[in-house]
Amino acid sequence: HNKRFQLEPLFPLVALNHEQIKGATTGGYLLADKSKFGEIANRLLSIKDSTLSDMIQRLSKGSVKPETEEEKACFKIINDLDHVNYKVQGSITSKKYMRQEIWSLVSYLGAPSWFVTFAPADVKHPIALYFADTNQTFVPQFRDKDERLRLIANNPVAGARFFKLMVDLFIKHVLGVGLDRPGLYGKTAGYYGTVEQ
Repeated sequence: HNKRFQLEPLFPLVALNHEQIKGATTGGYLLADKSKFGEIANRLLSIKDSTLSDMIQRLSKGSVKPETEEEKACFKIINDLDHVNYKVQGSITSKKYMRQEIWSLVSYLGAPSWFVTFAPADVKHPIALYFADTNQTFVPQFRDKDERLRLIANNPVAGARFFKLMVDLFIKHVLGVGLDRPGLYGKTAGYYGTVEQ
């Protein structure tokens, strides 16, 4: 397929922005479908600016316990916004939900037996270099270090595609998920993967 968009320096930033906007829009739409929409809209419209400003100042100095009804309504608004924000990748709320998923998995299956961290070396792997190159057909080539580094640095999409491929292959062949045989570590009861940000 055509790889020219992958070589555009701003492509990853624009693509991420579009994905986050789509996630926020979809999350907001789902919130509007809820039966509590009228209650949430009234709460947003009835909150006073002075109460919000006071809460912001107090929260900047540390944790705050709501005392008045207006302050409790402010905290409810924060909770309402969390419902939208968890759909946006990389947001604090999405990370909070990921932690909740992990704890739920631990509660259901027990503590994990293995913690595995890996970092595929994209600048040394021929598939990653093929993804990064503009050639349409795969032909393994010996390249010098500078050329390999330049190829991967100029095409971050190729690095991401290669990482996804390696993760998928790890889950399938090393963990044995989706196969009729156990993986290298035995039968996999569950797994959870995250990417450092």
